[in-house]
Amino acid sequence: MTRVRSARSLAQSAAWIAAAAALSACGSGETGSQPAATPAVPRTAAPEAPLPAAAPATPADLPRGLALALAQFVDREGKSVPGPARVEFLYRQGGAWKTAAIEDPESNVFHKAMLYDGPAGPRILTLGGSAAAVKAWALAGGKLEPTTLWQKDFGGKFSRMRDAEVADLYGDGSAAIAVATHDQGVVAVLRPPAAGAGPAFSVEELDHQPNTFVHEVEVGDLDGDGILEIYATPSEPNRLDGTPQAGKVVRYVPKKKQGREVVADLGTRHAKEILVADIDGDGRDELYVSVEGTTGGADGKQLVEPVEIRVYHADTPATGGTRIATIPDRLSRFLTAGDVDGDGRKELVAAAFSSGVWLLRPGATPDAEWSKQVIDADSAGFEHAAILTDLDGDGRDELYVASDKHKEVRRYVWNGQRLERETIYHRPDARPIFTWNLMPVPVELIPR
Repeated sequence: MTRVRSARSLAQSAAWIAAAAALSACGSGETGSQPAATPAVPRTAAPEAPLPAAAPATPADLPRGLALALAQFVDREGKSVPGPARVEFLYRQGGAWKTAAIEDPESNVFHKAMLYDGPAGPRILTLGGSAAAVKAWALAGGKLEPTTLWQKDFGGKFSRMRDAEVADLYGDGSAAIAVATHDQGVVAVLRPPAAGAGPAFSVEELDHQPNTFVHEVEVGDLDGDGILEIYATPSEPNRLDGTPQAGKVVRYVPKKKQGREVVADLGTRHAKEILVADIDGDGRDELYVSVEGTTGGADGKQLVEPVEIRVYHADTPATGGTRIATIPDRLSRFLTAGDVDGDGRKELVAAAFSSGVWLLRPGATPDAEWSKQVIDADSAGFEHAAILTDLDGDGRDELYVASDKHKEVRRYVWNGQRLERETIYHRPDARPIFTWNLMPVPVELIPR
């Protein structure tokens, strides 16, 4: 069901929008009325509906934790300014959720922190902004120590490493890193050194477009030829006032030396979030695109076009794409796929700016809209980072969400009927924080 958000609802988000602008510059309950009294006549009582089973108890120790890539604001001479880039680790030990952290004063934001299992062994990979740097962090003496793999000033107003994916892009068995950047449209691949060739990574810049933000990169194989493709989301520079921001989704195939090809032309709209995954189970990946909503009206704050989730296959024309769902919001910047209920079929979760977290299930036919239900309406954030992953190793994915509005990280587990919420971390201070990403990491790499 699509609804139009009021101007008041949008105005309540003004603090998040203002903080985002500053950074650029440097179980839902239901209530109802009581039913009328039942006439006092003999009748057979209907059996009560079964109560949902309790979610499985969380193990005392988990083999994997979460890495939260953050931008933080700190007080400096009475002003709130961007602080050092920060990664916070959240892990479970001895029956309690615990935290650890690293910071990098060379950058003021980490857009992503993730596991990188390269030639030197497992590392924490970080993508920083202003300065733009890709670093690999190794645990030594109980501390994570960084090695810079690539650092560059792209020559525009901002220089940021915005997103990355790791995959065997050249079919040689190596863990190459596909990187998206701001704000000169650079999409690049970092290739690890061959055995005996030294420690330095080589960098191949696949694209360069002036005054262009590339928001995300994904890797997959849509055409089923066994060769991985890179998908990215270039657009005009960010605008926070709801005015049109044109963008596309493009593809590169490094092994075939194929350059930029537009696979989704979004016209005057754009996407900051895409996902490449095989959700329909046909053995080939699909491209899922979260198209940002638009606002207008006399005050410019009325929702005109809601977020659309579209799917593209290998043979879908760039001007095509099937709409599988709409989200009653202007932003939805996280899509994550997994099997939440253990039935062997994948679902899609979309985390929207202020309307909550949504569960999407495929329709009866490939062209049908997907079913949609709110997992949690009381969850929100400008990025609203979310991931489906199996930290406890039971074969069923849990959902982890950073609700920055509430300064919480939440865990959702299937209880037989729905995803049940548990708050696993509440931020203890009032610092403004943006959680840009959540990723699973082995506890062996977390400093403790």
